[in-house]
Amino acid sequence: LHLQLDLAVELEMECAPRFAYGAEEARWRGGELGEATASGGDGTELRLTSDMELEIDGGVARGTLRLREDESGFCAVTWGDESLGGPRSAPEALERLDSTEEFWRDWLRGGNFPDHPWRIHLQRSALVLKGLTYTPTGAIVAAPTTSLPETPGGERNWDYRYSWIRDSTFTLWAMHTLGFDQEARDFMRFIVQVCRDRPDLQIMYGIGGEKQLEEKTLDHLGGYLGSQPVRIGNGAFDQRQNDVWGALLDSVYLHEKALRGAGTPADRELIRYQVEAAIDAWPHPDQGIWESRGEPRHYVSSKLMIWVAVDRGARLARGSGFQELADQWEAKAQEIREEILQRGVRDGVFRQHYETDALDASTLLIPLLRFLPPDDERVRNTVNAIADQLTEHGLVLRYKVEETDDGLHGREGTFLICSFWMVSALSEIGERERARRLCERLLEAAGWLDLFAEELEAESAQHLGNFPQAFTHLALINAVSHVIADEQREDGGVTAVFTEMGGVREDI
Repeated sequence: LHLQLDLAVELEMECAPRFAYGAEEARWRGGELGEATASGGDGTELRLTSDMELEIDGGVARGTLRLREDESGFCAVTWGDESLGGPRSAPEALERLDSTEEFWRDWLRGGNFPDHPWRIHLQRSALVLKGLTYTPTGAIVAAPTTSLPETPGGERNWDYRYSWIRDSTFTLWAMHTLGFDQEARDFMRFIVQVCRDRPDLQIMYGIGGEKQLEEKTLDHLGGYLGSQPVRIGNGAFDQRQNDVWGALLDSVYLHEKALRGAGTPADRELIRYQVEAAIDAWPHPDQGIWESRGEPRHYVSSKLMIWVAVDRGARLARGSGFQELADQWEAKAQEIREEILQRGVRDGVFRQHYETDALDASTLLIPLLRFLPPDDERVRNTVNAIADQLTEHGLVLRYKVEETDDGLHGREGTFLICSFWMVSALSEIGERERARRLCERLLEAAGWLDLFAEELEAESAQHLGNFPQAFTHLALINAVSHVIADEQREDGGVTAVFTEMGGVREDI
């Protein structure tokens, strides 16, 4: 007795986009031959293609498909350039998926990754940075999401879909270190272009170079896990943050050093303008690297980055033959350095700002930026003080919210970038085993996606804040590179020594 069974599965597809951040229902047209277009009130369009027969019902497009063994079907949503369009068949859809996968694999093969078990984390972080890059301008967004909360149910919910000058030093270091010089050139092109267009530097820009990023709330949305308000735009765009010049000038310095270039006369004029702007900003308080919404303060990290701006400017000037200007800026950098050491250190430990004893994880950058040598007692004291007093379950906080006037309420998680900075700082001061253990713990928290958010809830290992976060992955690359270099040094091999944030030299 032979039984022939007609086994099949019924699939139903439902496409229900909404526009204007969920406030507008889609208006559909078409549906014949498996093609339909949804549009919003601002003219934005999404195109749906499928081998299903589509039915339109209000703001929803539906289709059904019955498949037997070895049969396939597809649906695709596209937007943007109409000439690209969507696939017209299941084989074409599969071919596009395969070619997309091969593009990313081929791009990764062009990188420079160490032969180490942790190379996968470096590769994944490189993919994140490439994925967050807006190709037309070279801008890298801080995160692709908005308003994912730092504390579920809290108000610390921000829109990070912009490009921060603050991230540029780590970005240029990471790209050049991993061998992606073209991506570094593209990002540097974006940074230089916004500076040329508007010499008075902002802390962040839109991915097209937009300057006005006014913040507003979307009160019709309940927020992730009930966390309100939901924000678009970022009110920090016009804050005074004096660290911005250090990030810019260090980026230029690292980029020219990596590519052994000298820049153009226009670049030299831009550098001079920005160094002088940093010197002018030096006496003034600001909102700091964490974009505090409290009163301006004389943050140590901001003064540090002004020192970086003037120090790197002097190096660039000397390298271009402007000896007198280099001498002038070197003297000013030394003056700034002496002020920081006099006013920013208490009991041998660097503090958050000049008027407090509170700690701040941003001071972990002091050895990484070569403000002081790693064996300086004040550097070691600061790293150990942060490890002892500014951690939860071994992971690092930005600062203690009860000690800092940041203009907000509620708790926040441990900051992953600060924890990765701690790895690098421990490595710098010779605590290699502590650095390796902390790095290993952080990498284990990545989850099966191997992606990192902005923060980590220390007890549950829940990722908090916008996701994935470029700044975190940049710090990961730096930290993992430090640990691998330590291991190579212990093996007696050639290791990378971090002379400036990105100035890597080989040391025998």
